[in-house]
Parts: sequence; structure tokens; C-alpha cells
Amino acid sequence: MPINAVFEALAHPVRRQVLALLRQRPMSAGELAGHFPLSKPTLSAHFAKLRDAGLVVVERQGTTLVYHLNMSILEEALSGLLAFRERDQ
Repeated sequence: MPINAVFEALAHPVRRQVLALLRQRPMSAGELAGHFPLSKPTLSAHFAKLRDAGLVVVERQGTTLVYHLNMSILEEALSGLLAFRERDQ
């Protein structure tokens, strides 16, 4: 997981909002879509960016995709960011 992909994924407010929603509980793509006035293709692109960065894990339940927050990637990214700060001091 390149740390750049994580920060690129976190750069967009819609993706940050998706992560905030997933902190509450895992949600299906349809549940998540209900929170945004965006088209399905646009949301799919945001979900793909989060998945590619490793920030979410997707579980297929029949025909439904359920998204789970991957906290370990967030923790790793934060740790890497703090390591840069410590080197500068």
C-alpha cells in the first residue's frame, strides 16, 4: 500500500465522508449512496479509489457489496506522517 494512494484517497471530501459513515458500521453501496446527491458511476469511482488505497474492504453478500472501514491502513498512514514530522524536529 503506497502511502501516496492513501493521502490521495483522503484528499476528496466525499471519500472522507464515506469513511466517516463507515466508522459507524459497515454499509452497502446502496446505503452509502443514499447519503450523497451523486450519480452511481461517480460514487463507484470514489469507492474504487478508497478500495485501491486499502482504506475500505469490500465483502460481497449475494448481489450486494458491503463496505468495511480498514482502520489499520489509516493508522499506518498516520504513523508514517508522524515519522516525517519527527525527522524534521
